[in-house]
Order: sequence, then C-alpha cells, then structure tokens
Amino acid sequence: QVQLVESGGGLVQAGESLRLSCAASGRSFSSYAMYWFRQAPGKEREFVASITRTGDYTYVGDSVKGRFTISRDNAKNTVYLQLNSLKPEDTAVYYCAARQGHNYDYWGQGTQVTVSS
Repeated sequence: QVQLVESGGGLVQAGESLRLSCAASGRSFSSYAMYWFRQAPGKEREFVASITRTGDYTYVGDSVKGRFTISRDNAKNTVYLQLNSLKPEDTAVYYCAARQGHNYDYWGQGTQVTVSS
C-alpha cells in the first residue's frame, strides 16, 4: 500500500511560481512511475507530467511545456512539480498518481493551485 500526499499549492499571481510536492509512504516508491494531473472546475482531468521510476525520462503536457518541470527524489520518496510562469488557466486541483502497470495504482487527495490575473 502506498499513500500519496500532495502539498505546496496556493494562491499566486500570474507570472509567479510554485513548487508542488507529493510525498509517498511505503518502501516501494522507486518501483512506480509518477504522474501529475490537474482538474479545473467543469473540465476533464488533464495530464500534466510524468517521470519514470529512475527519473531518467520525463514527459510534459503540451499546455505546460516549457513552464513546468517534474522531478523526483527516491531517497525522500517524493516527486515534485515546479510550476513557473503561471497563468490563470493553470488554476486547478493538482493530483499526483503512482503507476506500475497499465493502471494508476494510487492517487493523492490533491492540492489547489489558484492563479489570479
């Protein structure tokens, strides 16, 4: 069993930055690829970024490419999402998820990011 807890969200102005963290419990964190998704009110959940188990490869969604960066520290059982040059349209609840196979095995509770114009 893995529990994921996101933190770092908040209210910022457009152009500012935030760093989200997702802390995982358990000893098998490094066996999971990690993902960040977001969901804005009235919209479908959107893929934001992912990182492989070792951190060798990362993928970022087109809407955030060049502004957001995903990283992980397996020694700390934590995955990060650096959000730069934030825009009002980035406002959403951000979730992290852990995946080993075809399905997403675990999800966090989410952290709210609100960007004012």
